[in-house]
Order: sequence, then C-alpha cells, then structure tokens
Amino acid sequence: MNHKDRSGCSDCGSVDRRDFLRTMGTAALATAAVPMLGNSVFAAPSPKSGAETVAAELYKSLSDEQKKAICFDFDHELRKKINANWHITKPKIDDSFYTKQQRAMAEQIVRKVTSEDGFQRLLKQTEYDDGGLGAYSMAMFGNPDSGKFQWTLTGRHLTLRADGDSVDKAAFGGPLIYGHGEEDTKENLYHYQTKQTNEVFKALDAAQAKKALLTAAPGESAVQVQGAAGKFPGIGVGELSSDQQQLVEATLKVLLAPYRAEDADEVMAMLKADGGVGKLHMAFYSNNDLNKDNVWDIWRVEGPSFVWHFRGAPHVHAYINIAAKA
Repeated sequence: MNHKDRSGCSDCGSVDRRDFLRTMGTAALATAAVPMLGNSVFAAPSPKSGAETVAAELYKSLSDEQKKAICFDFDHELRKKINANWHITKPKIDDSFYTKQQRAMAEQIVRKVTSEDGFQRLLKQTEYDDGGLGAYSMAMFGNPDSGKFQWTLTGRHLTLRADGDSVDKAAFGGPLIYGHGEEDTKENLYHYQTKQTNEVFKALDAAQAKKALLTAAPGESAVQVQGAAGKFPGIGVGELSSDQQQLVEATLKVLLAPYRAEDADEVMAMLKADGGVGKLHMAFYSNNDLNKDNVWDIWRVEGPSFVWHFRGAPHVHAYINIAAKA
C-alpha cells in the first residue's frame, strides 16, 4: 500500500442519534457495523488468548542476542512509559535482526489484538505515518513461562499491548496510543470517532452544551486515572437523560470497535463495576476547531477508572488509560 491509498474508512462506525433512539440502539449499531457488547461481565484476555499464545511462541523463538536487545523484567519502567512517537527498542520489525517467521508472528499478534476493521485501519495508519508496520518496534516484559508477561509495540502514533491480563485491573495491559498524521479530516482514519462523539454533543440541550464545551484541554498525555475522588472536566453523563446516556454507551462501543472483543468486553465490564456510564464525564474543547464547523476535534471522556483523550487537531493523537486507581 502507498500513501495515496488511505481513503474509504473515515466515515465507518458512526451512529446517527435519531436512528439510535428510534430503534433503541440495536439496529443503528448493526447498520454501523459495530459489534454489540453484552451487559454481563466478560473475562479479560488470558495467557491462552490468541495474541498471547503467538507472543509466547515469538518469545521462545528469540536467540539470546535478541533477548538482550528487546526483553526486560516485567516491572521495568519502560513498560509504563507512554509517548505518541517513540520506540522502546531499536530493532524494527522489518530489520534483519528478526527472522522471516518472527516478522510474520509480529503481524499475527497485531491482527489478534485488533478487530478486522481495526487491523485494516492500523495497516493504513502505519503505512502513512512511517512506511508500514515493519517500521515499528517490539519489546517484551517478563517471561510467559514463569509469570507475568507483556508484548508491546511502539512507534509513530501507536502503542499496542498483549499481556494476558498480567496487569491487574488494567484494560489493554496498560495505556494505549493511536493516531494518524493526516490533517485532512476527510482522509483521517479516526475522524469518524470525532463525528460520533459529536453526535452526543448535538444531543445536548443549550444548558448541557454550555457545561460540556470548554476552551483549553488538558495535556494529551495527562491520562492518569483519578479514582472516585477525582475531578473531571465537562458534563457528567449521570446528569443526562436515559436516551442521551444510551447514546454515550453506543459511542463507547464505536470507540472500542477497533480492538479485539476480549479487550473491549473487559473495558465495558470494568466500567459497569465502577458504576456504569453515569460515572463518566464528557468534555469538548472549542480551541483548534479544524474546519470551523463546530465539530469539536478535541474531546475527552473521563471517569474514576477511565480516560480517553482524543486530540484531533492538527492531526490525531489519542491516549487511552482504563484501570483501577492504584
């Protein structure tokens, strides 16, 4: 794929509010090609999950020299660091440092921690931003045979993890990052998420909108969970009507759709255990309105154990952290 081939996905996944309310959610979400998530508590990914199984195989295939370069103790500080453009380790997936089989396993892990739509978006994003998935770097923390273990992928506009639930009470194994360097909103692979969250904003009445719309956003990497005593920007979802809250829940499912069902289910289960969507706040920021169209390109969803910060201007940097406060 070349950089010109990056259209066709920017409007996928959006849920129209009127259709949603008319059908109580199910038909609209089906039309949007977003998988419905159930309301019961789902198990998190395990060491036997698809991505983790391949990651363990990859670990076992590494030579001693390779392990010295990309493997760390599980509690190493680099596992907890986040940045929108960095590499934990120097070797790139496409380097001769890895065998052909190891490169194939790396791609398989990425495929298995994402949905099919999410994987295709990620392939386009990595191609546009840095020439392809092969330009990204892997790191491994711990040992899959003897305890906690995590596989991590880093590079421009991307942090992905597979940990088999080694990190207790943390979805995705820790904070994630995604993005896209395309500044044209019609071409950006994740602008559809801004369009979807703005469906919530459009559903607010004047008083609610005034409370939800702020000026300056927190720093994009300010995603430390605050716990129940935290102070969150914007309007509390618990202040909204039942149909508005349903729209928020539908929007969360759109946001989670790029990831594998096990991780998305864990997020929703954690949210439910923490009091549900009513414990969240949503904030929209009027600065950096890219097209001067009142479609707010910077927004934030936050609650006691949930932070999703989306900086859509000048291009997308998004940070996710969903975990119980330590």
